Amino acid sequence: MRKLIITEKANAARRISTILSDGKSKSESGKDVTVIKFEAGGDEYTVVSLRGHILELDYPEEYNDWGGISPVDMVYAEPIKKVKVKSILNKIGEFVKTSDEIIIATDFDREGELIGMETVTAVNADLSKVKRAKFSALTKGEVEKAFSELTEPDKKLADAAEARQIIDLSWGAVLTRLVSLSSGQVGKNFMSVGRVQSPTLKLLVDRHEEIENFVPVPFWNIIGKFGMLAFKGVHVKNPFWSKDDADKVMSAIADAKTGKVKAYTVSMKEEYRPAPFDTTMMQVEANKIGIPPSVAMKLAEDLYTSGYISYPRTENTEYPKSLSMKGVLEKLKDSEFKEEVEEILKQDKIVPSRGKKRTTDHPPIYPTAGASSDKMKGDKWKLYELIVRRFLATVGPNATAEITDCEIEVAGETFKADGYVQKDPGWKKYYKKYLKSAESRVPKLNVGGEIEIRSKNLEESETKPPYRYNQGSLIQEMDRLQLGTKSTRHEIIGKLFSRNYVEGNNLIPTASGTALTKSLEKHGGGITEPEMTSKLESDMIDISEGNNTLTEVVKESQNMLFVVAKKITSEKEQFGEDIRSALRSEQFIGLCPTCGSSMTIKKSKNGKFIGCDGYPECARAYPLPRGAMIQTTETACPECGLAQLKIIRKGMPPVIQCIDPKCKCNTEKNNLGLCPTCHKGTIRIMFSKGGRRFAGCSEWPKCTQTYPLRPRGTVAPSGDQCAVCGAPEVQFNGHRECINPDCDTRGGKTRKTPVNKATVKKTGTKTVPTKKGTSTKTKKEIA
Repeated sequence: MRKLIITEKANAARRISTILSDGKSKSESGKDVTVIKFEAGGDEYTVVSLRGHILELDYPEEYNDWGGISPVDMVYAEPIKKVKVKSILNKIGEFVKTSDEIIIATDFDREGELIGMETVTAVNADLSKVKRAKFSALTKGEVEKAFSELTEPDKKLADAAEARQIIDLSWGAVLTRLVSLSSGQVGKNFMSVGRVQSPTLKLLVDRHEEIENFVPVPFWNIIGKFGMLAFKGVHVKNPFWSKDDADKVMSAIADAKTGKVKAYTVSMKEEYRPAPFDTTMMQVEANKIGIPPSVAMKLAEDLYTSGYISYPRTENTEYPKSLSMKGVLEKLKDSEFKEEVEEILKQDKIVPSRGKKRTTDHPPIYPTAGASSDKMKGDKWKLYELIVRRFLATVGPNATAEITDCEIEVAGETFKADGYVQKDPGWKKYYKKYLKSAESRVPKLNVGGEIEIRSKNLEESETKPPYRYNQGSLIQEMDRLQLGTKSTRHEIIGKLFSRNYVEGNNLIPTASGTALTKSLEKHGGGITEPEMTSKLESDMIDISEGNNTLTEVVKESQNMLFVVAKKITSEKEQFGEDIRSALRSEQFIGLCPTCGSSMTIKKSKNGKFIGCDGYPECARAYPLPRGAMIQTTETACPECGLAQLKIIRKGMPPVIQCIDPKCKCNTEKNNLGLCPTCHKGTIRIMFSKGGRRFAGCSEWPKCTQTYPLRPRGTVAPSGDQCAVCGAPEVQFNGHRECINPDCDTRGGKTRKTPVNKATVKKTGTKTVPTKKGTSTKTKKEIA
C-alpha cells in the first residue's frame, strides 16, 4: 500500500520519518522540495513537508488599486487563494495520484488542520483517502500511536481557521486603506489597522496616558524596630494619608522605650505548587528571564520538532490522566536534572498540580526528552530548562513555611510584625532560580511581656503610577480580554513594533501609535474596544465546536465591518485631520530661534533628527540622542531657551535635556574632566548607536582616548583628576571613583608608578567589557 504523509515543516518530516522507519528513511531533494521515502510494515511511505501555508488568501488583482477601489466596496469582496510555493504543490499533486492513502500530519490545531485540508483540496485529492494523524509530541510513542490510530480530518476545525483568515484579511485591508487614505499616510508611511492589533495598541496608549497624567499623592508610614534582632513592625493604620494624623501618633509614642506584646501566633502555611505551563504562562515566564514572547515561541517550536518538549501551543493547564508522570521523569534521568528527578521519584505517590483551564486537544507543555547545556546553547537551553523545572515543580511536593503574626502595643498604638521562614522548600527547590522571596524572622515572644523599642521612624512616600506593560504582562492581558489566540498574540505585539507604533521594552506608544488610536476611538465605531474582537473570537470557537458555520460568522463579521467603514468614510475629512494634527503635535519640538518656523522630528537616510520646517531657507538642525527613547516636553532650556526632550535609556533614570548637545546645561553634566592623554580635549559622556554608554575625548579622531562606563547608574563630574593616573574622577551613584578601570585605585590599591601617558596616546585603546569578558576596542569601533 502506498501512503503519502504531509507535514507542516521539514524538521517534523525528518523526525516522523526517522521514527516510523527506525532510522532507515532516505531523502530525495528536488527543486525547492524535500521528499523522504521509506518502507514500514509492508507499506511504501512518501513524506513531503510544506512550509506552513503554501496557499495565500488575498484579493483579486483589481483590488490592488488603492485609488480606484473604494475601501467600503471591499467589505463584501470575496478573496481568492493564491499558490505561494508551486513546486511543493505540484510535487504533492504527483504523489496524490499514485497514493492509496493520504495522511495529514500537520500540527494538531486550527491552523494545522487548515494547512492540511487546503493542500489536499488544492490538488483535487480524493477526500475519502485522506486521514489525520494527531499527536502532541514528536516522540516515538506518540508518533507511533498517532499513525496506528488515524482519524478523519476535522473540517469544523479547518473552517474555524479559515474564518479567521478571511475576517483578519478583510478588516486589515479595509481599515488600513481607509485610515491611510483619509490621513494622507500612504506609500511607505501607510497606517496599519487590525481587528486585534488596534484594541491591543489602545491598551498601551491608555496605560501611557494614565502614567503621564498620574498625580502622586503623599502618604506616611510609621515603622518601628523591636528587640535584639531589630525586627520590623508597622503601624496597623499604615498608610497615613494625613501628615497631622501621623505626627499625632509619633508624638504619642515619642517617649516610649518599650512595647507590650499583645498577640503572638505561629502557624504552618502550605505553599501550593504552580500550575503546568500553557502557552501564555510559558511566554510570561520566559519574558522574565529575558526571552521575548516571539523568540520564546520560535525556540519552543524548534524544541518541539526536535522531540524535546510537547506541542507548545496549548491552553490546557491539566495533565491528562493518560500521561505517565513517572515515564516523563524517567526520560529526564538522561539530563542535567538527574539528581533532582531521582529525588522526586522517591515520593510514595506522584500527583501533579493542575490549573483552572482544561482542554482536550493538547496537554500542558512538558519535557519529552533529556538534554544537556553542552549540546543545547543560549536561549534555547534557558527555555528548555525553564520548561523542565516548571514540570518538576508541578510534580514535586508542596512547600511549607512558618508564619509568625505578632502585635505590639506602644503607648496605646498597635504595631504589627510578620515573620516568614521557609521550613520545607518542596517544589521551590526545583524552581527557585525563577522565584524571589526573602525570609523575615520574628523571635519567640511571650504574650504580655515587654520588648525593647530600638527605633521609631516616620517615612514619607507617595503613590506610584501603574506599571507599564511588558510583553509578558501584555500577553496576559490579551488572554484575559480574549484578544487574539495563544498562537497569534506574540505576532500582534511584533506587528506593533514593526509598524513603529510602540518602542522599548516597556512598550511606550509612539506619536503615530497614539495619533491612530485617538482618531479610531473618536471615529472608528468601537474597533479599539475588545468587545467586538472577543465576540468574533468566541464565534470562531463555535465553528470548531459545530455550533456555528464559516459562512454565518464571516457574514456577521462583514456586516460589523461595513458599519465601521461607513462611519469612518462619512467622517474621513475630520478623521484624517485628527491624525495629521496629532502627528504634528507629537513631532513638534519647538520654534526655530532663527526663522520662527516649527522645529520637528524628521527622517533622513541616516536616521531621525530635529530640523527646521523652514528648510532649505533655514538649515538649523540638531541630532537626536543616540540609542535612547525620546519624548517631547513643553519645557524650555533655562540656558538658551531651546526646547527640551525627555531622554529614556535602559538602566538609567530619565533625564530632561536641551536639544542642543553643545548647550552649557548639557556640557556641564556630560563633561567629566580634562583628557589625560592629549591635555587639550575634555572627557565626555557619549553613547554608541546601540545606546551603550562610554566616555571619550572631545578631540576625537585626533585623540582616541576612551573609557568604559558602568551600564547602569548615574555618572556625574566631580571636578577632580585622579592623583594616580590623571584620569577624571567621577561621582557614580553617590560615591567617588576614578573613571579609569585599569587604575589601581579602582581595586582599593595605590599604583606605585604613574600610568604611561605616551603609550596611551599612541595606541588610543582601552579595555571595555563584553558579554563574555573583555575586549580591546578603539573609540571609533565603539561609536
